[in-house]
Amino acid sequence: MIFDRRALLAALAVTPAWTPGARAEEPVKPMQGWAFDFGDGPTAPGHVRVARDSLYGPAVGYGFEPVAGVSPFLFSVAAPDGDYRVTLELGGGPASDTTVKTESRRLMLERVVTRPGRTTTVDCVVNVRSPVLTAPPPNAPGGVRVLLNPREEGSYDWDDKLTLEFCGPVPALRRLRIEPVVVPTVFLAGDSTVTDQRSEPGASWGQMLPRFFKPQVSVANHAESGETLKAFLVERRLDKLLSRIKPGDWLLIQFGHNDQKVQWPQTYVEAATTYRDYLKVYIGEARRRGATPVLVTSPHRRRFDAAGKIINTHGDYPAAVRAVARDTGAPLIDLLDMSAAFYEALGPDQAWKAFADGGKDATHHNNYGAYQLARCVVEGVRSAVPDLARHLADDLPPFDLARPPAPDSFVMAPSAARSQETPRGN
Repeated sequence: MIFDRRALLAALAVTPAWTPGARAEEPVKPMQGWAFDFGDGPTAPGHVRVARDSLYGPAVGYGFEPVAGVSPFLFSVAAPDGDYRVTLELGGGPASDTTVKTESRRLMLERVVTRPGRTTTVDCVVNVRSPVLTAPPPNAPGGVRVLLNPREEGSYDWDDKLTLEFCGPVPALRRLRIEPVVVPTVFLAGDSTVTDQRSEPGASWGQMLPRFFKPQVSVANHAESGETLKAFLVERRLDKLLSRIKPGDWLLIQFGHNDQKVQWPQTYVEAATTYRDYLKVYIGEARRRGATPVLVTSPHRRRFDAAGKIINTHGDYPAAVRAVARDTGAPLIDLLDMSAAFYEALGPDQAWKAFADGGKDATHHNNYGAYQLARCVVEGVRSAVPDLARHLADDLPPFDLARPPAPDSFVMAPSAARSQETPRGN
């Protein structure tokens, strides 16, 4: 048998929920490999049996997250900062169709379909982080935590556990193994168009990116809505990122939407001077640690002129990114130009279907728009970052910007979390 969310709900209706301190399950020891069995038959050797009514609690260190409805379902395991290889045995009962996301809706595996009675084993690499920083030496400047904004508190992106979300019309999980690994990592630093948007229907390209890589690298998305180059530094987000980056990693840097705001005087940077200087700091810090910095121009906002061409609302900031790339030799992914080609291919009558809030939001994207922008970034990796491109998934045909998939034909299994709150920034 497989784990079935309907069966879990039925069990919860008649069985008291697990509470902290209860001994209904075997506690999981951290820093080891974990293996879980969700079936009804004999427990697989070396696996921990997971009861259908086992809700997550810190005393045990694993369990299901409380979610209303039948599907999707979420399962969490206590895990310290690091990268983890997650091996999933999906299917095993009726025909299934499972999309796997991690933490705050990071797309890992898309539509894994199994036939009745069959299973499919797949794996992915998941990055886990907490806000905790190593304390600086006595009398040295610094801090012990990232300064999260109120909307990040309680986020799966910043807690002390690894969370898996199983979505789709018929998601099915039979067995699960989690093992700490050391792999090359792609770090992302950016704003709301990059971050892991935590709730449907919004999305950003950074949270779609893991799906396009083989399970040989990890994607660590440190971007957050409303961020600027200066704020990212002041809030110790860069400190956290640099504390984990290592030789052979990559750092993709995309800021600009909020840096250009003169009305934000504490974080405003001028395109011709301070914006370039801060970019060079990020580049230098990555290189000092043996990592490869990659500059990414910001995607356009959706604003068309009378001829159906996209209007640049970013002023001189994209040109500044290109100039810094030339000056420093950093690879450049020109998402500005690619996003213009993408929006213009859809045209003013269809481009709104790539954006959040039913197109009322002209900056932030929905699942369709974020997915296609991630495809643009992948094309940029192919052309500008060949050492990273060798880790791309094998099932990716070239993305034709002039002929993007029709918005109405796009299908993405939705996550459980939903909100109408507009992301910070614009």
